[in-house]
Amino acid sequence: MRRTKKERQQLLISTINDNPFITDEELAEKFQVSVQTIRLDRLELSIPELRERIKTVAEKRFDDEVRSLPIEEVIGEIIDIELDQSAISIFDVKEEHVFQRNKIARGHHVFAQANSLAVALINDELALTAKANIHFNRSVKLNERVIAKARVIKIDENALRTYVEVTSFVNNELVFTGNFEMYRSKNH
Repeated sequence: MRRTKKERQQLLISTINDNPFITDEELAEKFQVSVQTIRLDRLELSIPELRERIKTVAEKRFDDEVRSLPIEEVIGEIIDIELDQSAISIFDVKEEHVFQRNKIARGHHVFAQANSLAVALINDELALTAKANIHFNRSVKLNERVIAKARVIKIDENALRTYVEVTSFVNNELVFTGNFEMYRSKNH
């Protein structure tokens, strides 16, 4: 069904309000227009691009919640977090994250996303990685989006340790797993 520009733009506003994490490509498909048309609509409506929308939502939601490190020190964008329980972040692999000769992401970026998510998850002013057991299942490439999911496995109050498992995916394919033993400064 063909919509007028005004109708499409009204639907665009409500769609983005419902899901600020929707991509321009998904919007173009939904409204059966080109990605360029969506970008022009967003520009006209002063709706920021996805990366800025994610950042804004994350800052609003998590600035008060994340205690162990400033939100801007997290590698990737946190999109959901429940302290001492679970968290999710998104990391878009850009030119500066890859080896130039083969366009494969440097492993330390994928690790840093998982590690900083494990730190952010700890409900304490101080959280440090005591030990990590990691496994790269496959290479991550330029322009891929890595979604990391962290969950607390166990909290050992006596040892001041929290055990966190992080799994990272590209298009639902497992690319990285990490088990982190996190030191925390206090019992909670």
